[in-house]
Amino acid sequence: MLLFAVLACALSQGAQRPNVLLIMADDLNCRLGCYGDPQVKSPHIDRLAREGVRFDRAYCQFPLCSPSRSSFLTGRRPDSTGVLTNPGNTEHPHFRDKLPDAVSMSELFRKNGYAVARVGKLYHYNVPNGIGTPGLDDARSWDTTFNPRGRDKDDEPHIFSLAKGQFGGTLSWLAAEGTDQEQTDGIAARKAVELMRGFKEKPFFLAVGFYRPHTPYVAPKKYFEMYPQASVRLAKVPPDHDAGIPSQAVSNRKAEEKNLTDDLRRQAIQAYHASTSFMDARVGELLDALDTLGLAGKTIVVFVSDHGYHLGEHNLWQKMSLFDGVARVPLIIRAPGGKGAGKASPRTVEMIDVYPTLAEYCGLRAPAELEGLSLKPFLDNPEAPRDRPAYTQVRRPMADGRSVRTEKHRYTEWNKGAKGRQLYDLDADPGELRNLASDPAHAETVARLSKLLWKD
Repeated sequence: MLLFAVLACALSQGAQRPNVLLIMADDLNCRLGCYGDPQVKSPHIDRLAREGVRFDRAYCQFPLCSPSRSSFLTGRRPDSTGVLTNPGNTEHPHFRDKLPDAVSMSELFRKNGYAVARVGKLYHYNVPNGIGTPGLDDARSWDTTFNPRGRDKDDEPHIFSLAKGQFGGTLSWLAAEGTDQEQTDGIAARKAVELMRGFKEKPFFLAVGFYRPHTPYVAPKKYFEMYPQASVRLAKVPPDHDAGIPSQAVSNRKAEEKNLTDDLRRQAIQAYHASTSFMDARVGELLDALDTLGLAGKTIVVFVSDHGYHLGEHNLWQKMSLFDGVARVPLIIRAPGGKGAGKASPRTVEMIDVYPTLAEYCGLRAPAELEGLSLKPFLDNPEAPRDRPAYTQVRRPMADGRSVRTEKHRYTEWNKGAKGRQLYDLDADPGELRNLASDPAHAETVARLSKLLWKD
């Protein structure tokens, strides 16, 4: 309360409130240079990490686009938002169905005098079908919106897909002709820079949602050439991998993605990395614009993805698992004057923590019902103490899965354990290849984490 009073006093005396630039990637995992990946080229995101705080243990609340984004932008867990699936033929869940009076992250800034704009995908879009439309947007969240549409939409007949005619839900890719600026994300970056130039009278909250590296992995050819297929690393999966885990843990495997040849696996990973590097270049455009316009010292920048992504680990591709590779997300926050710049935080944090962080940093009173905790202390001291786990959940046709991540363990239950349990020691087994849940030596850990999982 004292901090809020001090900030409110400063703002009332005419202090310039910080701008916010929120950059969200789609389906991006932590295979980035700044997270230690030796192959992926992400110089602009790496630069942001050098100038900000990189969170090494940040986790989504649901590894699927609409549930994750609804949770992130409302600061509420999926059970609270009621969004537990993407829109489909029979369901079109929106957080306002259950929370009609919720104040979203950007709406809080609107209510406090900020100019608020969205460019691209923040709430759910069906990619690529929804490109160029508002998607499953929330009108109350924004003053201004822009829905880019690039040549990648027109080039769909040229896209290779494992399932003919399907692009967004299966492995598919295209080394595209043309320039960066012709792609949907290129148009989004250019529009975002244009908006930055126009924000003069008010502080701004600008949310830029890029569409890559979501399938189809489309990027200009030069980005594919950065990753020769012969150099692409493939995940090593033991032949008995599935023997020690519940069937529900891998029931999201798609028929066309099973038993892929090494050549197809390399092509898919090459395309994913190419799309990542293409998206990274768009991040660079935004950071350069902040510098050119003299806004970098007045703007807190957040870079995040909606969830992680599998590239063959556990013989899984894409999302919707409860392994660390999908639950974990890249999260970088660059705050002007932050003393933690260039450092990494080892603390376990959640995507729902971003909303209260931005509110506190900008001196706004966050809604009382937010379920995350502010990360502001870590912007000065990335190793500040914190004893709070992260929770991730999925919904399957035959089972619900819930998982808790502490700094050492990941523990998962399917249908409250009736359809299986998983326990991994991430310090000793970062690849999550040895399920310890049935080992009597770890019974106490299972009991403790099960209690933590259902503490509410």
